[in-house]
Amino acid sequence: MLAAAVAIGAAQLVAGLTAPASSPVLAVGQAAIDLTPQAVRDFAISAFGTADKTVLLGGILVVVALYAALVGILAVRRLAYGMWGLGLFAFIGLMAALTRPGSTAAYIWPTLAGAAAGAFTLARLSRAAGRLSTRPVIRPAPPRAPETLTPPDLPTPPAGPAEPNEPGETPVAATGYSFTYLPNPDDQGPPRGPARRRFLVSSGIAAAAAVAGTIAGRELATRRDVTLARNALRFPRPTVAAPPLPPGNDLHIPGLSSFITPNDTFYRVDTALLLPQVDPSTWHLRIHGMVQREVTITFAELLRRPLIEDYVTLTCVSDPVGGPYVGNAKWLGARLADLIRQARPRAGASQLLCTSVDGFTSGTPLQVVLDGRDALLAVAMNGTALPVEHGFPARMVVPGLYGYVSATKWVTDIEVTTFAAATAYWAEHGWSQQAPIKTESRIDVPAIGSTLRPGPTQVAGVAWAQHKGVAAVEVRVDRGPWHEARLAAVPDIDTWRQWVWEWQAAPGNHVIEARATDTTGYTQTAVQAQPVPNGASGYPTATVTVRGS
Repeated sequence: MLAAAVAIGAAQLVAGLTAPASSPVLAVGQAAIDLTPQAVRDFAISAFGTADKTVLLGGILVVVALYAALVGILAVRRLAYGMWGLGLFAFIGLMAALTRPGSTAAYIWPTLAGAAAGAFTLARLSRAAGRLSTRPVIRPAPPRAPETLTPPDLPTPPAGPAEPNEPGETPVAATGYSFTYLPNPDDQGPPRGPARRRFLVSSGIAAAAAVAGTIAGRELATRRDVTLARNALRFPRPTVAAPPLPPGNDLHIPGLSSFITPNDTFYRVDTALLLPQVDPSTWHLRIHGMVQREVTITFAELLRRPLIEDYVTLTCVSDPVGGPYVGNAKWLGARLADLIRQARPRAGASQLLCTSVDGFTSGTPLQVVLDGRDALLAVAMNGTALPVEHGFPARMVVPGLYGYVSATKWVTDIEVTTFAAATAYWAEHGWSQQAPIKTESRIDVPAIGSTLRPGPTQVAGVAWAQHKGVAAVEVRVDRGPWHEARLAAVPDIDTWRQWVWEWQAAPGNHVIEARATDTTGYTQTAVQAQPVPNGASGYPTATVTVRGS
């Protein structure tokens, strides 16, 4: 296990010096995400939420520790077995690193460095561990003169100084005998002092090296981050400013989601174990494929284009009914439709295959981008440059579509193609290629499982029907009649909408349900469906207890 820790530390150090994404641990983690069956993915998202990546990396390290322990046991018995085990360990890491999108020949060095450091440590520690199971055995040194044996145990040593001992023997002065340590697998006694000290010293050095390599690698990777570049950015005034927020857009009810979701609490769902650190001075976007002219644009050129500001609510397709993976923000960016038209798509094109710097792909319907909605190549969120975890320096924001087909972060490539010719990442895993957001609602207040006082009680939440708009929300208790809620004001149809209903709570256990109706007249369905393949459906519910008066 210590050898494996040294290997990981050395690999992290070299990855920090070269490319953080080439770390074998991260590469194996990304490969695990790609190869995980869909049912396991869904379980991880529902069980661990945004902590699923931390759980994945923790699980990988546990597996590595168990595997390393087995390799260590084999290495003490026969070092060659341990080296073969370490070689397999390195091969898996190397294949995972080299098969990552954007990998280069330089991706081999972290794994090779880690394997070399691990092999050296394994050899040293296995030898030191082998000495722990030995016992002292006395054997006579070459005699200088005939001896007379003295019963019952040992011969009487000859007079005079002791002969030199064989290499590896411990001299016993003036006795004519020497000690040497011979393996004794049956000896279960405590290890002898010198061997134990050597093993502990070697182990301590290995542990220190592992910690130092990991910390140094992390620091080197951190120094490559784009915090300074992000903080230095200054954006021009938007050509089209966001519509003013109307009075009453936020009901200011304790526990109710605010109209604008702060950046630090906005949900994050993506496949990146290591956040891409993309320097805006080197970023560029390429638009190609079924186009009459290829377009490449730099970040500086992007900021010189007319910038649009708008409020847009994003929703993740993996969000369960009443779930947390939805948020509303003010975005700033260039119109995506203008960029696509500049490339002049050819007849028959139906999809924008958008690729992130980390290799993730999403497939956006071309016609939706061109239909007049504020589909943006966004550069700012809630008045500041995009946070790194939300796609800095540029990302997609397309109202009305679930995020996996509309909100590619760290986007660097857009291929104009067809849905038949190219399949995006999540579509390959069973999700729909066309993904309009369903009309949905959520109950925020009272919280599920709450204990309430009888009397006037506010039931409140949010509802969304992006690019259609929410026209009404209704609430009922214990499957009774539906009651229309009061709606907050909204600036446009691409945002969620707060709502509240005043309930005269009576003692007992109650089930509260809600449903939304959009401006097309469609009312949220009661039919329950899981997120796969095109989003969850059903009424959100909150079970509460009202105490007796």
